[in-house]
Amino acid sequence: MDIVDPRIERYMEDRLKRFDEPVLLEMEAYAEENGFPIVGRNVGVTLEVLARSVGARRIMELGSGFGYSAYWHARAVGSEGEVHLTDGDPENEPRAAAYLERAGLADRVRFHVGDAVRGSEQLQGDFDVIFNDIDKHGYPAAWRAVSDRIRPGGLYVCDNVLWYGRVAVEDPDDRRPGWTEAVLEHNQLIAEDERYLSTIVPTRDGVLVAIRIG
Repeated sequence: MDIVDPRIERYMEDRLKRFDEPVLLEMEAYAEENGFPIVGRNVGVTLEVLARSVGARRIMELGSGFGYSAYWHARAVGSEGEVHLTDGDPENEPRAAAYLERAGLADRVRFHVGDAVRGSEQLQGDFDVIFNDIDKHGYPAAWRAVSDRIRPGGLYVCDNVLWYGRVAVEDPDDRRPGWTEAVLEHNQLIAEDERYLSTIVPTRDGVLVAIRIG
């Protein structure tokens, strides 16, 4: 199910041509050619806007892939900030490092290879933004692990929370048993958490944004 009419998505993307630059275009082409899931341009700019809006200087990503979302977060935090990338595939680290180096953003990124949730437990201190984009069955555990790690006024952001419409409409072709239920549980946990005020932005596959208020 298309969450947003593809024509609207294309219109939104067309407004973001100012961000065209060689490294970003190469990252997007690599994702397209290899079927590698990335958040895409519309969500990428949204991540940067959100991070800048809270003055983020310290960001943790759960599931960074080859660094596409980190590209936008690294732009947001500036040269004095830090973005911690986690990913379970060791082959993604050198690719991400190469892209971010060429983009002039490598000075603010730190790599942590291994399970994202367990890796988050090894990092000390609170964060301004924590972004979750791991495999969907891990969403509830990720929320439980990091919801206390965000400073008041900081953000928890999560991609794919509408899960191609499966949260609202049963999909007989869903080939990921338990993933829809995990996304539903994750979304409900956050909606009921009085420490946070949350909403779902229906861009692409749904971006949940929760600000810590208590």
